[in-house]
Amino acid sequence: MSMFCYQCQEASKNSGCTVKGVCGKEDHLANLQDLLIYVVKGISFYALQARQQGIGLEKINRFTSDALFMTITNVNFDQARFIEQIKAGLVLREELKNGIGEAGGIEGYIPDASTWWGDTEAEFMGKAEQVGVLATGNEDIRSLRELLTYGIKGIAAYAEHACNLGYEDDNLYQFMHRGLAATLDDSLSADDLVGLVLECGKHGVDVMALLDKANTLSYGDPEISRVNIGVRNNPGILISGHDLRDMEELLQQTEGTGIDVYTHSEMLPANYYPAFKKYKHFVGNYGNAWWQQNEEFEKFNGPILMTTNCIIPPRDSYRERVYTTGSVGYEGLKHIADRKGSEPKDFSAIIEHARKSSAPEEIEKGEIIGGFAHAAVLSLADKVVAAVKSGAIKRFFVMAGCDGRMKSRSYYTEFARQLPSDTVILTAGCAKYRYNKLNLGQIGGIPRLLDAGQCNDSYSLAVIALKLKEVFGLDDINDLPISYNISWYEQKAVIVLLALLYLGVKNIHLGPTLPAFLSPNIADVLTKTFGIAGIGSVDEDIALFMGE
Repeated sequence: MSMFCYQCQEASKNSGCTVKGVCGKEDHLANLQDLLIYVVKGISFYALQARQQGIGLEKINRFTSDALFMTITNVNFDQARFIEQIKAGLVLREELKNGIGEAGGIEGYIPDASTWWGDTEAEFMGKAEQVGVLATGNEDIRSLRELLTYGIKGIAAYAEHACNLGYEDDNLYQFMHRGLAATLDDSLSADDLVGLVLECGKHGVDVMALLDKANTLSYGDPEISRVNIGVRNNPGILISGHDLRDMEELLQQTEGTGIDVYTHSEMLPANYYPAFKKYKHFVGNYGNAWWQQNEEFEKFNGPILMTTNCIIPPRDSYRERVYTTGSVGYEGLKHIADRKGSEPKDFSAIIEHARKSSAPEEIEKGEIIGGFAHAAVLSLADKVVAAVKSGAIKRFFVMAGCDGRMKSRSYYTEFARQLPSDTVILTAGCAKYRYNKLNLGQIGGIPRLLDAGQCNDSYSLAVIALKLKEVFGLDDINDLPISYNISWYEQKAVIVLLALLYLGVKNIHLGPTLPAFLSPNIADVLTKTFGIAGIGSVDEDIALFMGE
C-alpha cells in the first residue's frame, strides 16, 4: 500500500484508504500529514519538560493547534504547505530542545520523534513511510493511540477558533502535548490509554465551553432566527467553514461595497448572532452541506472563502473563484494570509473579485429557522418542562454531528421524517442539512427541530440536557427522555463523542458506520461500558428508542 488513513467515516470499505483517500488526498499528501503529526508528537515530548522548567510555549502552542488542524479531513490538500510546516516544526523543536538544555537539561529516554531530522522532500517521504498509523503493531494499542490523536485534533480545531478571538486555556495545550507524547510511549498499557481517551473527553467539554464563551462574549448569544435561503440581485461572496472572526472581518470590509455576503454549510449559524445582524448586506445562507459544494459553488457565480473544513477538490469550472485562509489550503488556489498581530486579514482581493461577478443563481427559496443554542432554549425552559410534564413532548432526539456523501445517510432524513409527532430533535453541526428543510411542525409553539449551530455547539445540547436533569431533579443524565442518534464524519465529531462520554451519556447510537479505527476489542469495551451502538433500519431504531 502507498498510504494508510482511516480517520474519517468514509474510509474505504470501512477499513482504510490505501491508495488514495476517498476525501481526494493523494498518497504523498497523506504520508506528509502522518509525518507532520509525528513531528508534533516529538515537539510535545519536549513541551512537557519545558513547562516544568517555566519555559514560555506561546509559539509552540499555536503551532501545535494549527498543525493538527491542517491534518483534519478536508482541511488542507496543499503539499507545499505541509512541507513548509514540517520544516518549521523541526526548527521549533530544536529551539525548544536547546532552551530546555540551557534551563537544566533533558531527563530520561528521548523518542525518535524528538530527535529525527530531515532536510529534503525525499527524506520526508522516506521517514513518513515508517511513522504512519500502521507503525504501531498491536491493533488495540494502535486503535487507542489513534482515537486519542483524533480527539486531540478536535480539541486543536476548537482551541484555534477560540484563540482567534483572544481566548486561550493553557490546560488545553498541556493536555494536547501530554496526550500526543503518550502515543510515543510503548510502556503505556491499553488501560493507561483508555484513561487518557476519557480524559480527552473532559478537555473536549472544556474547549467547547471556552469557544462558546469566546463566541458569545464577542458576538452575543445566538438568537432564534429565520434565515433567508434565497438570493438578491447583487454580486456576492460565499463564506464557508467555522471561523467567526473571519466572518466578522469579511462583513466589516464588504460593508458599503454593494456586495452581499452569504453563509454556506457550517457557517450557517453565523446568521444567529446579533452582532452580525446589523450588517444589511449579510443576507442569508446559500446551499447545503459541504459535500454538495461542487454543484452549488458553480451556481453561486461569485468568489467563495473557505475558512476551515470542509473543502473538497474543486472543479475547473469554479476553482479560480475559491479562496482559502487559515489552516485551509489547496494547491493552485489563492490563499489569504494570516493576520499580522492585531491587524485584520486583508480580504481586498476577494472583494475585488466579487465586484466583477454576477449575482448568484437562485437554487431555492424560503427560510429556515435556527439559533436554539443553550441560552435561547433555556429561555423557553418553563414551556419545555410543561410540555414534557403534560406528555405533549414524549422524547427528545439528539441528532447532532456531520453530514457526508454516502447514500446510507438518507437514513437520517427518513428517521427525522418518521419520528412521532410528540418528539423534538436537538441538532448541531452539518448533519442538520439532512432534515432542516422538512416541515416537522411545532409542539405548543416549540419547533420540533431545534438547531443549536455548528458542531462545536453540541456543547449547547449538553448544557440543555444538564439543565433539564437539574429541573427534573434527576441523579443520572441517562434518566432524561433523551436519545442520541448521532452521525459522524471527521475528527471534530470524535471529540464531541468523547465529551458526551465524559459527561456520562450512555447508549449513543453512532452511524452510518462505527469508526474503522476502533479495533474489535476497543469497540467491545465502548459497547459494554457506554452502550455505544450502530444504526439499523429506521423503523427498528425508532421502535427501540421509543421503547415499543
